[in-house]
Formats: sequence, C-alpha cells, structure tokens
Amino acid sequence: MKTSKTKEMTLMAMLAVLIAVSGMFKIPSPFVGTEFQLSAPIAIVIAATFGFKRYFCAGIVASIISLLLGTHTLIHVLVAMIFRLVAGGIIGLFGTALVVVMVAGPLGTIAARYVLAAIMDVDVTVLLLAALPGMVFTAISSGIMYPIIKRNMKSTIFQEFVVDDEKKGEPRKYESI
Repeated sequence: MKTSKTKEMTLMAMLAVLIAVSGMFKIPSPFVGTEFQLSAPIAIVIAATFGFKRYFCAGIVASIISLLLGTHTLIHVLVAMIFRLVAGGIIGLFGTALVVVMVAGPLGTIAARYVLAAIMDVDVTVLLLAALPGMVFTAISSGIMYPIIKRNMKSTIFQEFVVDDEKKGEPRKYESI
C-alpha cells in the first residue's frame, strides 16, 4: 500500500510539471491573457488516461507552480481552471470514447473564453476566433495522442492508475467525480 501511495504522489508530481511546463508555451493572441496554451491537448490526454480527479489535482498544482514562477497571472489560472472543470468534467461524465476526447478540449476552451469575455468586457467572438487554431490543434492532437499514451502507460510502473475502459452502468476504476 505504501508503494502505491508513493507511486501516485510521483505520478501526480510528474503530471503537474508536465502541465506547467507545456503551459509555458503559447500560441499568441491579439489580447493579453488570451493566448492559447499548448498544454491543452496534454491536459485532455491526462484527464482521459488517469481520470478527472488526478487531472484536476495535478492541474491545481501546475497552476500554483506557474504562479510561483511568474509565467501565469491570476487571469491565466482562472481560464485554466474553467477549462479543466469543463473539459475534464466532460471526460469524467461521458467517458473516453475518441469523439469525447476530441471535443472535450474545444468545449473547455469555449467555456473559458466566455468567462474571460465577461471579465474583460470583450466580445466573445473575438476571443473564440483567436482561439480557433488552438482548438483545432487540441482536437486533432489529443485524438492522436490519447490512444498512444494510454497504451504506453499501461506498460509502465503507473499502469495501476490508468483508467480502464468502463462498461455502461459500471463505475470507473480508480475514479470518482
């Protein structure tokens, strides 16, 4: 049992750093704070592979790391948290079918842009148009990466934390929302 907790703590730290470092790379946007983070497809793959709870916890740690390093502002963190709740929640509720994995990221981005538009008092259309290339990139790359990452993770020391494909009506293994 102790080894499993140590493995899980190691996995969470790895996932948090992966999200934080990939979040430092952004696709530029015309408005400050509206850049598209390249961590989005990685975040979707993490949520689908390891479940919403682990993804959300790792995302919180990643946001704290980013704030401490000065690479993100509170607005960036707010946008990221909305994205995590919506995209991760979609995967948590609807499972990990490829179509769900591919649309979760863009839907999370759309929700986050609506919140950002309200805060910044900017037309949401402008924010959505600026995010469109990132949403397409997230949908395609998460759809490509998810099956590969999930298969590869099943042959690592973290295989016990990979969320198995669930049968309809059964709870997900190692996962609860």
